[in-house]
Amino acid sequence: MKITYLAKLGELTLKGSNIKSFEQQLVRNTRDFLKHIPVDVILRAGRMYIEAEDEYSEKIEFCLSHLIGITGWARTETCEKNIEAITQTVTKLGLMAKENGAKTFKVDARRSDKSFPMDSYEIMRASASGLFDDGSLKVDLHNPDIIIYVEVREKCFVYTNSHIGCRGLPVGTSGKGLLLLSGGLDSPVAGYRMLRRGMRVECVYFHSYPYTSEEAQKKVEDLAKTLSTYGMQTTLNILSFTDVQMLIKEKAPESWSTIALRMCMMTASNMLAKHINAQCLITGESLGQVASQTLENMAVTESMAEIPLLRPCVGLDKEEIVQTAYFINTYETSILPYEDCCVLFSPKHPVLRASIEEAKKIYNEINPDELIKKSFEERVVKHFYANEAL
Repeated sequence: MKITYLAKLGELTLKGSNIKSFEQQLVRNTRDFLKHIPVDVILRAGRMYIEAEDEYSEKIEFCLSHLIGITGWARTETCEKNIEAITQTVTKLGLMAKENGAKTFKVDARRSDKSFPMDSYEIMRASASGLFDDGSLKVDLHNPDIIIYVEVREKCFVYTNSHIGCRGLPVGTSGKGLLLLSGGLDSPVAGYRMLRRGMRVECVYFHSYPYTSEEAQKKVEDLAKTLSTYGMQTTLNILSFTDVQMLIKEKAPESWSTIALRMCMMTASNMLAKHINAQCLITGESLGQVASQTLENMAVTESMAEIPLLRPCVGLDKEEIVQTAYFINTYETSILPYEDCCVLFSPKHPVLRASIEEAKKIYNEINPDELIKKSFEERVVKHFYANEAL
């Protein structure tokens, strides 16, 4: 049996003369996500429709729940464009809802096809009559158990369960960034927030085996895999930073070790960003959340960046970050008890108000550039794709 899904486009509809390129990118992303499934993807008048056989419904719903660029989606019933067929379909869905415990309902109609002989209010009143007249369900316009949506377009679409989408701009419309991905809560959320702005995101992870475990690396790989379901694909660059960290431990004052490590990470990230043509660096830093994230310390980190450094979480508190982590399914992975290199080598009393001049003096005394270059050249690269999750 053929089924139809309807997806509502988000802010890309406000893009004026550029709207076509945003719409085309959204369709490309959808088709790429569902490339192993025989589907038809159609874009028309602020809506995207996906048609396929019913056996693929679970995979299509997974795609739509992760697809950035849509505000909502629903599985729909299609019917002939006349009030009798609409009423029959509304009644059918209402009775199905009643079987699941619904007692009250509301019809919400939209008439995009102005040639249809009834306006939206008339459609709502007429199509509700099949349920209202025989007392199957009671009307409640303010807090109904079920809302039945009717959209009269080139076809007529009727549906009940409207799901919230990821919103944002289609991935691939806003350049490319390099995310410093750790195993914590913050950096995956930062990556997701930039994906929602249409940016393609590649990741770099700094591994310090044997001081950080293979489980810690696997944890980050799982986070990258989850991000790929929102970003269409994710490339993870794994750099061994053990020698760099041992050099810092040997030559840097203990209180400066975290800042020195962040500076080294920036140097490595600059190299990688240039290699992959990334236009910015992305971190999960949140102002004041930990000692290394004071304004002064963040300024030191930024002084090492050769391209713009974006901090999408900078104004969020921990609860807001946790809520997003739950939404994107990274929370349970992020809280696994495998610590990253920043945690294992963190000092008891870190510098809270670092100066750029002093930090660069310590960095030059450490002289880590050759080891950083070596870690860059010996990096391991892994690729994850959204359609592999289906």
